[in-house]
Amino acid sequence: MDTPDQPHVVRRAAVVYNRLKVDQDRLRASVARAEGAAGWAESLWFSTSADDAGQDAARLALRQGATLVLAAGGDGTVRAVAQVLQGSGVPLAIVPLGTGNLLARNLRLPLSSVDEATTIAFTGLDKPIDVGVASVRSDDGTTSDHVFLVMAGIGIDAQMIASTRPDLKKTVGWLAYVDAVARVLPRVKPFLIRYSLNGRPHRPAHVSTILIGNCGQLPGNIQILPDARIDDGILDIAMLQPKGFLGWLTIWRRVTWENGVLRRSAVGRRILKRTESTTARVMTTLQAADVRIVLVEAHDFEIDGDALGPVRAVSLRTDPVSLVMRVPATA
Repeated sequence: MDTPDQPHVVRRAAVVYNRLKVDQDRLRASVARAEGAAGWAESLWFSTSADDAGQDAARLALRQGATLVLAAGGDGTVRAVAQVLQGSGVPLAIVPLGTGNLLARNLRLPLSSVDEATTIAFTGLDKPIDVGVASVRSDDGTTSDHVFLVMAGIGIDAQMIASTRPDLKKTVGWLAYVDAVARVLPRVKPFLIRYSLNGRPHRPAHVSTILIGNCGQLPGNIQILPDARIDDGILDIAMLQPKGFLGWLTIWRRVTWENGVLRRSAVGRRILKRTESTTARVMTTLQAADVRIVLVEAHDFEIDGDALGPVRAVSLRTDPVSLVMRVPATA
C-alpha cells in the first residue's frame, strides 16, 4: 500500500515511431501485450514526420510523463530520440526497423522480432552508455552540433552512404551499401587532414577515410573497431590509408578475419602480434576522449549512417554514460 512518503508512480512508456517503416497495427498489438504483461499503463504514441525525425516527439513524450521511450524505426529515429533523452535518466528502448540498425547490433538486441524487442523494452535492464558529440563546421562556414551513438566518418564511408540507392535499400537492406562501395571505390583518392587527440598539437595524415567510433561493429558482423567500448568514455579512431587494390584487401582481411576471428582466441592474438606491422601501414587505430580534425579540402561527413554533407572541420568528444539504454536481462 502506498504511503505519503511513497507515492504511487505510474509506469507509462511512450512510443516514437517512424510511420514509413512501421506496421502500426502489428507494433501496437505487440506493445499492448508487453506492457500488459509487465503491469505498465497504456503507452503514449507519437509519430515522426517530414519535419521531425523524432526530437519533438520525444520532448512531448517527456513532458507528458513518459518513464520509458521506445524508438521504433531506423538509426535516424533512434539518434533523434537519444538526443532528447541524453542526460534525462529516462531509458531508451529500440524496436529496430531500419537498414543498418547500428546501435541495436552493438547492444545485441533482436533485429528480426518485434515481440522480442518490445518484451525487452518492458522487462530488460538499464545500461548507461556514452554519447558521442560532433561539432561540425560545414563547407559554407556554418557550425552545428550533432550526437552520434555508433560511428562518425569522413571519406569513403560518407561517400558510400551518400551514394546508396534508396530503392535498393528497401529491396536488399544493408547489402545496398556493398553496391555503393563498388561505385565509390574507383573514385577514391587520399586526402590531407590535420588531427589532434586530447588537445595535443595537430599532426598531418593522408587518408582515404577516417572513422571515429563509440562502438565498433558494422552490419555483416564486421568488427571495424574491435577495442571500442560503448561505456568507456573513449572514442576509437581508424585511419584507412591503403595503396591500391592490395591495400584494400589487407584492410578487408583485418576487419573480417583478424578482428572477427583471430582476436577471439589467445593463439589468434599471438598471431596478430607477429603481423600487426603489415596492417598498421594501411589502417592505423588510435584512442582519445577528444578528437579534432581539420580538412584542407571539404569532404563528406556522416554520423550513424546519416549523410551530413561536406565539412571543413569536426571536433568530436564523448558525453560519458549520459544515455540509459534498455537491454536484455541476460546482457
